[in-house]
Amino acid sequence: MKTKVYIDGQSGTTGLQIYDRIGAREDLELLRIDEDKRHDLDERKKYINAADIVFLCLPDAGAIEAVSLVENPDVRIIDASTAHRTKDDWTYGFPELSKEQREKIAGTKRLANPGCHATGIISTTAPLVNMGILPKDYPLTAYSLTGYSGGGKGMIADYEGADKTELMNSPAIYGLTLRHKHVPEITKIAGLDHAPVFMPVVDDYYKGMASTIMLQNRLLNGTPSAEEICKRLQEYYADAHFVSVCEFGKNDSKLYANKLAGTNKLEIVVCGNEENTSITAMFDNLGKGASGAAVQNMNIMLGLDERTGLE
Repeated sequence: MKTKVYIDGQSGTTGLQIYDRIGAREDLELLRIDEDKRHDLDERKKYINAADIVFLCLPDAGAIEAVSLVENPDVRIIDASTAHRTKDDWTYGFPELSKEQREKIAGTKRLANPGCHATGIISTTAPLVNMGILPKDYPLTAYSLTGYSGGGKGMIADYEGADKTELMNSPAIYGLTLRHKHVPEITKIAGLDHAPVFMPVVDDYYKGMASTIMLQNRLLNGTPSAEEICKRLQEYYADAHFVSVCEFGKNDSKLYANKLAGTNKLEIVVCGNEENTSITAMFDNLGKGASGAAVQNMNIMLGLDERTGLE
């Protein structure tokens, strides 16, 4: 019997990308709500409770409302919004964090899909905390460069429309209050005692992301060099399919944020020396940073090969 899947919010960027990844799969039956009824609460409730897996591709308030409509105890939710990422009764959807995290994902009925910027920073920070290299009270600084598709339909329209300004041809630093919505998620999932100083940047290209943390090695436990940190991260992700760590010294000239656009891969590059280290995660903000991760998590929840439909 095919697994019934419903995407609540399919017309948004993440919803469309999820559909692109699973629409042709023969093991799934996609439930499609009539376009003129996608805001009808009763109709949405019917579809949500008829599905085995529901993707929520909605603003936070809409995601919370959608969860309140669930009456079928067997429905499994994958929420792509920010609403539930720091909730203790929801499972965080980054399976590469640990074997235990992957097992939690396999058994959960309520999964919070990671944020795009958060994916990059957590992928580099959490392992260092877990291995005892990065102190939990470290004063972490991070920045993250994204393509404009990360801002959804509104930002895509701004960058591709007739009203695009000359200024938009250059990188734009935003989140200037240093209270970006991904900061609580990063702090909790990475196991930090204090929120990092985080600065996001959007640039004039469609998709692709490069998230970087910067470390002073003298403040790390054991004062490891950048090369030693690279080796430890390689060991940490040795069994991961979608996450890899580059050989040290092979990528110390230029890093391009759109290198992995169109894939579900995340590649970590460690640069630096004995005193200072930078660690950058490169991936597709619409892939491993959003819809690709959601599909990967669905595959794990269904007991399938996590690569199904993603390669």
